[in-house]
Order: sequence, then structure tokens, then C-alpha cells
Amino acid sequence: RRRALTGACAQVERIERRCLELFGRDYRYSVIPNAHGEVCAHYPRHIVLLERDAGRDPFESPVQVGKLQDLINRSKMARCRGRFVCPVILYKGKHICRSATLAGWGELYGRTGYNYIFSGGSDDAWADAEDISEEDSALRNADSQLFDKVRGHDIKLLRYLSVRYICDLMVENKKVKFGLNVTSSEKVDKAQRYADFTLLSIPYPGCEFFKEYKDRDYTAEGLIFNWKQDYVDAPLSIPASLTQSLNIDWSEYQSWDLVQQTQNYLKLLISIINSDDDSGLLVHCISGWDRTPLFISLLRLSLWADGLIHASLEPSEILYLTVAYDWFLFGHMLVDRLSKGEEIFFFCFNFLKHITSEEFSAVKSQRRKSLPPGFTLEEICMLKQRDRGSTTSLSSDFSLGMESSPGAAGSFTYEAVELMPAGAQTQAAWRKSCASSPQAVLWSRAQYSEDRLPSTGMVEVKSSSSSSSTHSDNFLRIGSSPLEVPRSR
Repeated sequence: RRRALTGACAQVERIERRCLELFGRDYRYSVIPNAHGEVCAHYPRHIVLLERDAGRDPFESPVQVGKLQDLINRSKMARCRGRFVCPVILYKGKHICRSATLAGWGELYGRTGYNYIFSGGSDDAWADAEDISEEDSALRNADSQLFDKVRGHDIKLLRYLSVRYICDLMVENKKVKFGLNVTSSEKVDKAQRYADFTLLSIPYPGCEFFKEYKDRDYTAEGLIFNWKQDYVDAPLSIPASLTQSLNIDWSEYQSWDLVQQTQNYLKLLISIINSDDDSGLLVHCISGWDRTPLFISLLRLSLWADGLIHASLEPSEILYLTVAYDWFLFGHMLVDRLSKGEEIFFFCFNFLKHITSEEFSAVKSQRRKSLPPGFTLEEICMLKQRDRGSTTSLSSDFSLGMESSPGAAGSFTYEAVELMPAGAQTQAAWRKSCASSPQAVLWSRAQYSEDRLPSTGMVEVKSSSSSSSTHSDNFLRIGSSPLEVPRSR
């Protein structure tokens, strides 16, 4: 057991080093150490603060790592599970951040050592009462002071990161467990502590809803969330000033299917970060490890596809970075989600085929890079070495090496597969030859029996300057939809 844990730690360290190397390709950055979870047990052991794009972007963040670390240590109790506001993307000098929602009365008192079951409160939103005893009044005053303190530190952190926009993906105003308000939200803070921020309530289904996505053979079209459930009490609320240019009828949001809802929310986020001001953005759901990485990952990939961030990274490298950093190292519980069929992780990357048009581009005059005509990512991955006869490079000569690596448990093991395009004759020959091959069966996720699915995994991508590597003819991909691979600039 000790040997297995040691091996897992070594694999995590290798993943972390690779993420730092990929960040360092384009950015000057500092690291907030979190080796033993002393800052947050659910965050990476090396929390990256991007300071400046080392390439053509002239913008530089004024944030200093020492000051940031001090504010984080003071503010981390303000949010669920200690998952504080953390900057993860730097775009035009703006920090795009992620976090969990605000800690409510139940969690805050539990984590501060109070016996909250007998303290008689429910978050900081106290019920109106005419007759309040002196003891109750004193208790409530103490509670209010506690919320003022911890949320005050949270607000200082937000302001230091120049965050103005807070996008809340919760479908609830507060998360209730066992009759207690465990978590809260900025939008229902009765003391109006967050009134100076631009609050957006954009309710989005939780990971449980993606069980229906899986049960519908991974078809998101036509899949509509049931907004009439008892616990759903957070309406969509967006300032009109942010919606005027989008040409979206937001009043119809409850009739959108999962594809249209995700598309419209992503358009909104891109519009916010692409505005002329220098304000940052915070995206969060409840715990910040399902819906939050979904939109953070889509934003990172979309901005990269426009050539606006991570400009030097190849397709395999940006994929590695977002899977490893945005999902794995920030605590997405893939094993648990797979066991329950809540496949929001798969939906994230399957959804990329729905955002290839220029309406999702942050640079309208620039065409988004896409795969050369006639090929999908899966088809390229399936090509054998002898079939790759084209001299037109998809990106640069690189290989996609998949290694087993730790999730919460289990691992994927992939053989190295080189990504290079081929000519029309090769395409036709390959498609004809593989039509009846065993590999062709693997493309259909519905046909692939669940008892053979790997339990979890992390995909590690290695860049390569040589095309003489040994490649396997077999490539097992868990997923069924073609993803476009951006062309190198």
C-alpha cells in the first residue's frame, strides 16, 4: 500500500511539473505552495499565479504573490470547503478566477469549532422577529460580526484581483442539507456586502443532471433541465447592460436544451471578459469542481483557439493543461462521477463541436483554427504510421503520449499515437480498411460495454520533436464525437 501511494505521488508530481512547464511556455508566473493542503486541501499543490504573457500581450497583472497569499490565508474560510477565489486564466491583464460558493452558517460554524446545531441560526439571513431575547440578540450580533469578518476578507481578495463580475451557476439560492443552510451565495447576502460587484445568476444543472445525458446515449440535443423541482429557486438574473449585444432572448432560458444553454452561457462569459474595462471575472457553482471547471475549461480552450492565450501550445498540450490543471488538480472526482454516470467531464470535451463557429470567437475578424477538411481528431489518432503521407502539418510534428496516471483511483493506459494528417487517398484507403476493423467498434461509446470502461484516469501528453517513435496500431478512446483540432498558427 505504501509503495502504491508513493508511486501515485510520483505520478502527480510529474503531472504538476508538466503543467508548470506548459504555463511557462507563454507566461511569467509565481507559485503559491500548497504541498500539504495547508492553503486548500482540494486545490493543486502548486497554485499558479500568472503575472504576464511573455509573448506579444503587453498587459501585466499588478498582483503580487506575497500579498495574494496573505489575502488567501485570511479569506479561505469564507467559501465552501475552503475553496477560495483563485486566478486561473490571464487574459488582457484580467484574471479569470474560480472558487466555490460562499460558506453558509452551517459550514462556517462547523469549521470554526462552534456548536452550530444549538446556536439557533440559519446563515446570516435572520428571520424577522419582534420579540428577541437579549441572549438571542447577542448571539445574532456575534454571528453577523463573524460573517462581516470572513466575507470582508473574501471581498478584499476579489478587489485585489480586480474582479468585478461574479457568475453564479447555482440553481439554488442556498444549499440546504438536513434542514441547515450549508452554503450561501453572494446573490442572497442580506447585508448586501457584495453590492459593489456585478452579480450574475446564471443557473446551470448540477452534475446529477448529466446522468440523463449519459442515459440518452450522450445526446445533449433536446435534453432540457426540469426547472420546476422544489430545490430550484434561483432565477436567471443578468444586468441588461451585459446582454444587449448578444441577441439572445434570455427569458426563454428554461426552454433551452443543454447545448443551447451551454452555448449561450459561454457567449456571455466571452462577452464579459472581452469588454473594454480591465475587470476580472469569477465563475463558481457550489463546490467548484464540476460546473466550474466545465466553463473554465471551455473558456481556456476557446481563447486558445483564437490565439489569445497559451499561444505556443500545440493541441495536445492545451488539452493536457486543461484536463490536468482545471479538472484533475482542482479536485474533480472523476471516479465518483463515473460510478454514478454523471459524466460532465465527457460532456465538456464532447461539447467542443458546438462552438467551432466565429460567434464564439473573442476576435471576430480572425478565423478560428480548425481541422483540415475531411478529418476528425479520432480519424487522425487512428491513422497508422505508414498511412501518414501528407507533407501538410496539422500543427508541428508531435506525438500524443498517454500514460497511466492517478485520479482518485484507477488509471487509463494509452499507447502513444502521433497526430499528423494524410492526403485524400490515404483518407479513403484508411476509412475503407477500418470500416470492418475492431477499432471501428470502439468509436461508438454506446456499443462499448460499461464493464470494460477504465474507472478513471489522467491523460498525460508529451511533446516530441521526432516522428520515429514507436506507435501502436490500436487506440482506445473513451468518447464518440469528433473534436476539431486547431491548426497551428
